[in-house]
Amino acid sequence: MPLLRRRPALPDDVRSRLDLTAGDAPLAAGRTTTDGWVVATRRGLVVLDGDGDLRRAWTDVDGARLDPASGELTITWVDGTATTTLPLVQDAARDLARAVHDRVQSSVVHSERVEVGGGRTVRVVLRRDDDGALLTQVIGAGDVDLADPGTAAAVDAAEARVREAAGLR
Repeated sequence: MPLLRRRPALPDDVRSRLDLTAGDAPLAAGRTTTDGWVVATRRGLVVLDGDGDLRRAWTDVDGARLDPASGELTITWVDGTATTTLPLVQDAARDLARAVHDRVQSSVVHSERVEVGGGRTVRVVLRRDDDGALLTQVIGAGDVDLADPGTAAAVDAAEARVREAAGLR
């Protein structure tokens, strides 16, 4: 018997603002303490608030952390954009954080950590986007110099290994 999931209860105006594409659907949603909404969909994260809407694919998300005491969900981005902190109403925080974690993890096909000298590391990650295409990301701190020949060689070798592990060349 298939497992049935309830769609999150969303007000009609919020559901219409989502403007989802074919094949997308809300998986979890929560109200923020600032009267906005955060919605995890099959394809990405949507934040609807008075400061403008934020829409990012799961492949844009590096990670997320929920502070159980405050209900704040902090999102880190692979492109180095400043973290986004979402002050969630407590009753929705756990389900939303779980959905974000599941969607981010489901986008990761394979990853490898690479030491690049000076105690710094980068992660080379093979991910699947919402259309099923595979892409490689190099994720590290802003002080990693990818123009350095040694660093570039280490990252290139790791990328080749990650792609080969998934049967790609």
